[in-house]
Amino acid sequence: WQAWYTDYTGKKHFFTMDNKRDALQKAHVLEDEHRQIRDGLRPPPDAVKTHMKRPFEEVVQEYLDEGHAHGGRGGRSWGKTHARMRKTHLAWWQKRLGLLSLKDVVGILPYVEKALRELQRQGRAGKTIMNYQEALAALCDWCKRHGYLDKNPLDGLAPFDTTPQTIRRAMTPEEIERLLEACAPHRKLLYQTALLSGLRKNELRNLTIEHLDQQDRGLHLDPAWTKNRKPGFQSLPGWLVEELYAFVQSDEPNQLYARFFNRKGANRYEVPKHPLLYVPSHTARALDADLKAAGIPKHGPGGKIDFHASRTAYINLVLESQGITPKEAQELARHGTLELTMNVYGRVRQGRLAHIVEDVGEFLRPKEAEVVPGLYRQAVGAEQESATPLNNRELHSFKMVEAAGIEPVEIKSTTDTTAPHFAANASQNNALQH
Repeated sequence: WQAWYTDYTGKKHFFTMDNKRDALQKAHVLEDEHRQIRDGLRPPPDAVKTHMKRPFEEVVQEYLDEGHAHGGRGGRSWGKTHARMRKTHLAWWQKRLGLLSLKDVVGILPYVEKALRELQRQGRAGKTIMNYQEALAALCDWCKRHGYLDKNPLDGLAPFDTTPQTIRRAMTPEEIERLLEACAPHRKLLYQTALLSGLRKNELRNLTIEHLDQQDRGLHLDPAWTKNRKPGFQSLPGWLVEELYAFVQSDEPNQLYARFFNRKGANRYEVPKHPLLYVPSHTARALDADLKAAGIPKHGPGGKIDFHASRTAYINLVLESQGITPKEAQELARHGTLELTMNVYGRVRQGRLAHIVEDVGEFLRPKEAEVVPGLYRQAVGAEQESATPLNNRELHSFKMVEAAGIEPVEIKSTTDTTAPHFAANASQNNALQH
């Protein structure tokens, strides 16, 4: 039999008993005790001891309800993905530790550490393990702030290394071109929008025709589904804005959702009204098939390619643009800090580095000396080389080759012209030697 009573705070509590008479009698007793507390005839009970008896599921549901209402940044609600994962992780902890009431969380620190180490041995990434840890730690901290617990039983829990095991690489312009040529037309438009905006898949899935601005050429971002929970505007190329508008006017996004989201397991995502794009329920599987068709390896030097790698590619295309400032790159990436833009998403392409080095090298490249044909210059201080050793060098007689303008004196003779000719040459040579 189920009975209930209203406590001194005005909240209704339910309980069950096997006997109707006993259930009714207990309800009257509890109702009378709390009425006396409201009237000031009895002191209020210890709040912590009272809440310790509450079922664990009830406390978790209250925590999730507050998160859905105003548990996010700036008093906004949680994102859909965050709320779903937080609920999943808390359900896992309840089953793993056998939590029935709130008092069962007292002294659970060693058991939580053991469970997290088991996840690590199973090969789970550090970030995944921290998501499990943060879910339970956040619940315990929330209970402490609300007076349900004296202290957080997970204080002192050491964090795990969250360094990514795999790194995403930015696709090159050549790979992007091959991917767009190999995929279906509706996925081509999806990839183009992701590569030219840096929007994440859940952000792309929530886009509607109302978010498209043809005049200012861009997308208005709703804080209800952006990761940073802030409104914004993402500029797009004019030709892409026109293609998106034509695509949604053809009603093809609705037709694709009606065709593919009727399958089992595909309806866990809420399809918006008048969607701007069709985003598959399994974007990773669709992208893997398109990469294979384009002949692009998923894993290679520099990391892997997944759907989120399109955001990495977009940010690096922005960084490589000419004339862009670091602040402009940060704004286009919608990052809170420049460090996140440069050191987390920024990549370096070796081919581009080689090109930059060649450009820099042009400033220091030695200039070739202009050589005039037939003219040889001797450096200052240099000596002419001689085949004769220095200690054996002596002045020897030699004959000069006749050249234009230097003719021997011609001696005319009627009897013998050869002898005077050579005699003149010999006397001229001796004169040059002296």
